[in-house]
Amino acid sequence: MKAAIIPCLVAAAVLAGCAHRAALAPEPLAQADAAVERAITTRQIPGAAVWIERLGHGSHHRAYGQRALDPAPEPLDEATVFDAASLTKAVVTATLVQLLRERGQLDIEAPLQRYLPDCGGADKAAITLRQLLTHSSGLPASLPGNGAGDWAGPADAQRIACGLPVTAPPGTLFRYSDVNFILLGRIVEQVSGQPLGRLADTALFQPLGMTSSGYLPLRRLAAARIAPTERLKNGTLLRGEVHDPTARKMGGVAGHAGLFTTTADLARFARMLLSGGVAEDGRRLLSTDSVTLLTTPQSPPALAEQRGLGWDIATPYAVRPRGSVYPAGSFGHTGFTGCAFWLDPESRSFYVLLSNRVHPALGTNVLPLYSELGTAAAQAAGVQASKR
Repeated sequence: MKAAIIPCLVAAAVLAGCAHRAALAPEPLAQADAAVERAITTRQIPGAAVWIERLGHGSHHRAYGQRALDPAPEPLDEATVFDAASLTKAVVTATLVQLLRERGQLDIEAPLQRYLPDCGGADKAAITLRQLLTHSSGLPASLPGNGAGDWAGPADAQRIACGLPVTAPPGTLFRYSDVNFILLGRIVEQVSGQPLGRLADTALFQPLGMTSSGYLPLRRLAAARIAPTERLKNGTLLRGEVHDPTARKMGGVAGHAGLFTTTADLARFARMLLSGGVAEDGRRLLSTDSVTLLTTPQSPPALAEQRGLGWDIATPYAVRPRGSVYPAGSFGHTGFTGCAFWLDPESRSFYVLLSNRVHPALGTNVLPLYSELGTAAAQAAGVQASKR
């Protein structure tokens, strides 16, 4: 097991106080390790990487099991790069939207059609960017046939998405939707004048030192470092190629999926959010207003399900990864490939789980693991259980 403790970088006059800061509690960390090992033993995942941290108190990170099982076993290490699936929505697209908002290039309250004028007819005229970001647009959950059909590329995906019917008046229904973030990714490209992947590199990953993160990882990393996902019916083993079929047909770069990353890189991202938008080197990546918009309830008041402008706060999808201890003010997201990322601003703690549960095939269940890790991470950070 590997563990790391973040030193207290403070003046000599307060070093004595540093010694009294409680480290992460060892018993919940052991429970977290056991939960991952149990998921491996029961063949719900081939392996995983986990990072648990409370800022200023310490971190616990470890790799478990196998990176690959098919065609041959490969041990997993902490440098393994995973397909993060829908973590792309919150980490990449939502963040870039806020960066463009800060530059005055995007208005969250503006209609979708201001930025994509050809997107649908009268039924979509009332959809705003806020509603796309909070999954309250009324658009369907995915493209027809989960992206299947005779089309290819982001322009085709946009055309199909814009042709879908709105099934509920915008702002009246919560429905988690890839379509919302497919359109947001296209808006980011249109407004910035840059491909989504390039903007993510220059505006997000490079400033934060997330050196192993990005789209299309085979362009910069050896395939052996990347955890494979599913073996398709045609015999192809996906390795470094995005698992999500719609993102794959879009060329591997999309607003809803396509991010490949590591636990160490996501830990850097988490520290930035929990530090009010400031990176580890002291540079500000996001304004405090942007962090607030991302991580506090921004959904229409009539909806019981609450999201920030990208992050989950209190929807049915939040119950498992939040666990039984983290308070309602915490936030996070999950990914279909077996990923969970949950952060608590009150305790300034977080956990990251990256796995490839879809390797070598579908049919596993990691929801119990999300619950166990969410609970253990909060307990390790000293969070006290409270009524929610």
